[in-house]
Amino acid sequence: MFGLVPFGGHRGLTSREHNTPFDLFDAMRDSFFDSSFPAANWGASSFKVDVKDSGDHYELSADLPGMAKEDISLRYENGYLTIAATRNESKDEKDDNGNYIRRERHTGEVSRSFYIDGIDDANIRAEFKDGVLQVNLPKTADAPERKQIEIH
Repeated sequence: MFGLVPFGGHRGLTSREHNTPFDLFDAMRDSFFDSSFPAANWGASSFKVDVKDSGDHYELSADLPGMAKEDISLRYENGYLTIAATRNESKDEKDDNGNYIRRERHTGEVSRSFYIDGIDDANIRAEFKDGVLQVNLPKTADAPERKQIEIH
């Protein structure tokens, strides 16, 4: 079990100032990944997305910090818009002789799908800038009108 404990660097757990058992448990709650790897902190819901109905089109905004445009895949099939992002990162640290002192590899993949019907898929536009994916989804002329249902 202790081979799987994610120690976040040298925390001085063996020093005399840290002699309570709770210090070890605090270290066990640390992330396996470095905070510089954005996908490491994504939870079960992966990344944050906002969808706004703007009358004749939908505006989707997805936060994908630390990603490059090449890391992102966007598909619209059978009424489902799917956003997928993959990130591979490698940090190699070598000494003067080329021997590894530390070598870490992080891989992360996230995907979310949304059912959005009545879309003119030939005119979907997407732009990725500053870690935010903006997607404009124009509605078709024959899109069904939504009816607000009162909740009692």
